[in-house]
Parts: sequence; structure tokens; C-alpha cells
Amino acid sequence: MHRTTLLHEDYWKLRAEATWGNAAAGEDLVALRAENDQLRRALAGRAVIDQARGMMMVLTPCSRGTARELLVDISRQCNTKLPAVAAAMVAAWEGKPLSERMQRALRRALRRLYAED
Repeated sequence: MHRTTLLHEDYWKLRAEATWGNAAAGEDLVALRAENDQLRRALAGRAVIDQARGMMMVLTPCSRGTARELLVDISRQCNTKLPAVAAAMVAAWEGKPLSERMQRALRRALRRLYAED
């Protein structure tokens, strides 16, 4: 049997107050929170990237690496971060149209892919 402990939102505030007198510990806590937030965002972005990569693999029979390269290529052409491109692709799969800019970038990326074959 596993036991799960839930921390209340106030836990971090109380912890910060407890380290208030110790400047180094307070700075460490702030740095750890920032790193935690950054990792949480990275993991959330990675899930949607993996989903979009899987879609690309199905739609354009290609390997994982090639599918990722396609997404990165679209990201560069649109000057948009990779998680945002991946989210747009997933939304397009669910019925929301891609922007004109992303459609053009996708066409160019696919032309390059098929020209290499």
C-alpha cells in the first residue's frame, strides 16, 4: 500500500517564511522554485511535442527523428517555439485550422522531405 502526502499551497509560503532569517536558504528556495517551474513547463511542452510527432509519423510515414525535424523546421520558418507549433498541429488534428503561415511552412517542410527521398 502506498501512502501519498498532499502539500497544501500554503506549505511553500510557510517554508519561505521559516527561511526568512537565513538569506542563503531563502535564495536557494527561490532558485529551486524557478527550476521547478521551468521543468514543469518543459514536461508539459514535451507531451504535446510527442503527440504532434506521432501525428506526423502517421501522416507522412517517417521515423521519429524525421518527424521531429519537420516540426523543428516549421517552428523555425514560423519563428514560433516548438511547443506552440506542436499545440497548433494537435489542435488542427482536432478540427481547428492551422494559420496560413503554418500551412505554408508545413508544405515547404514536406516538399523538402519528399525531395530528399
